[in-house]
Amino acid sequence: MTLKLNLGCGQRRLPGYVNVDKFGTPDLTFDLETFPRPWADDSVSEVQLIHVLEHLGQQTDVYLRIIQELYRICQAHSLIHITVPHHRHDNFVHAPTHVRAITPSGLELFSRQCNHDWQRQGNANTPLGLYLNVDFELVHTNLVGSALWLERYGDQANDVQLLLRESALYNNLIEEVSMQWRVVKPLR
Repeated sequence: MTLKLNLGCGQRRLPGYVNVDKFGTPDLTFDLETFPRPWADDSVSEVQLIHVLEHLGQQTDVYLRIIQELYRICQAHSLIHITVPHHRHDNFVHAPTHVRAITPSGLELFSRQCNHDWQRQGNANTPLGLYLNVDFELVHTNLVGSALWLERYGDQANDVQLLLRESALYNNLIEEVSMQWRVVKPLR
């Protein structure tokens, strides 16, 4: 049997998952900033973190421990689905419970392959994958354009490169970012 977790489920309970949250009526009431997590090493095949990770780990050591615990409980090749508000959108900025911007570049800091590549190139990126003994591969990123983006660039709304260029200059063009992270570890 595979164990799938919907962490920080809120009112969005998913069938086939253990729905976990600190509040409400989840399958399991648990504070996601508490360690260790109540699951065995290599026991989880899939994790959903939908509008959750930006609420966790205001202190850096807590955030890094969250990442280490995800790595510990996940099986090799497990997928972690992460959806967050874009860090330059008002949905992120105005919510008082958002404590950390989650970005594709920030998640790549936990990739040993990226860490080694950066070291060979002499880049100053922090090799968190090496420091924390974790390894994740960012396998997919999807940007969701905002209503403003669609209004201003409707005829070019599917041009991701234009969206990235313009969002480097203007806020509120990307509303949400969805990412898939794959756990890289030897099969046991």
